[in-house]
Amino acid sequence: MNRSKIALAVSVALLTLWAVPAEAQRPSGARQRTGSAKTAAVKQSGAKSRSRVKPKPDAVEPPAAEPPIAELPAAEPPVAAQPSTLDAPTADTAAEPLRERPWAKGVPKEKQDSALELFREGNTLLKESVFVPAADKYRKALALWDHPAIHYNLALVLMNLDQPIEVHEHLVAALRYGPDPLEKEKFEYARNYKTLIEKQLARVDITCETPGATVTMDGQTLFTGPGRYAGLVRPGAHSIVATLQGYATTDQSRTLLPGETTTLDMKMLKADELIRYRRRWAAPMPWLVMGAGVAAAAGSAWVHLQARDNIDAFSAGITECGGCKPTPDLASTLSRGNLLQNAAIGGYAVGGAALITGAVLVYLNQPQPYRIDDPSQPVEKEKVSVTPLLGGGSGGVLATFRF
Repeated sequence: MNRSKIALAVSVALLTLWAVPAEAQRPSGARQRTGSAKTAAVKQSGAKSRSRVKPKPDAVEPPAAEPPIAELPAAEPPVAAQPSTLDAPTADTAAEPLRERPWAKGVPKEKQDSALELFREGNTLLKESVFVPAADKYRKALALWDHPAIHYNLALVLMNLDQPIEVHEHLVAALRYGPDPLEKEKFEYARNYKTLIEKQLARVDITCETPGATVTMDGQTLFTGPGRYAGLVRPGAHSIVATLQGYATTDQSRTLLPGETTTLDMKMLKADELIRYRRRWAAPMPWLVMGAGVAAAAGSAWVHLQARDNIDAFSAGITECGGCKPTPDLASTLSRGNLLQNAAIGGYAVGGAALITGAVLVYLNQPQPYRIDDPSQPVEKEKVSVTPLLGGGSGGVLATFRF
């Protein structure tokens, strides 16, 4: 009887153990870890499903990929302040050498903490597409800590504020230390977008060697000479001017094209260096006309002498014959004398007119001053030159035109 009761009790105990779920047989610590893992997984999936606002620049078209926003780790103490025990690698990190963080060198921990706080506030505003306050937060953070990640996020904000020049500047600063402070994905995005901006903007290289000269672009001072400015500007028309008291203003305004580099040398010249002189005609031309007049008058005088000789010969023949009727020879001599006399009178008239004309041309051909823009340009040649032609029983004028 007692044996039957004992066997029955053992059977009931075995059935009870068989019916207990496997979850109940786990230690309490294991059950707690499982629940925590599930909770963490739910939180993580919720974080992933949270929407993120993607900034879209207005003026410059971004790459197709959504720009990732950089996050800063906890404030990094300066390398010099780290205890020496941290410099020794542990058993877990012996295979990976310690890397220096040049972007954190020399920045006190207090400034890093303040910059990190401003940086996180800027990230919150950026995700909410509140761009102007976000840019202000990032600039204040950069004043405390010149970190590449801050430059990167500020560039994302400025894309939406149509500031491509500043975007390029901050992308260059973000890429300064390579991918380490940004992570590879953000580094590649920054590099690709920097290349895209450089193709959409114009580049200028402006130099001026004159000491004290002020060089401006669109009213904004670039530098005071001697100096040089090289950078990116928006494509389009730009006013580039150099000024200095006592010198003529140098203006090289022009239209700049995207993706091209324009090189300008702003030469400063005094007023007298920009003045040249030119004549209406070649300098010898009026004097040649006067010379032709003198030659015509001299030739007419010789002809006049020949006419006088013929008339005198006619008069002598008439006197010799006592006033007889002129013979054919005497009549021919008189006719020749009259013809030569008329030719001499005509020659005097032409010679006198040429002398007067030459004198007027000398007056009109005085050098006239004009201003040049580049002293290296060649001297302007006369477009029209006139040369008289005399000789061989004929005369004329040779006119030469230059185009």
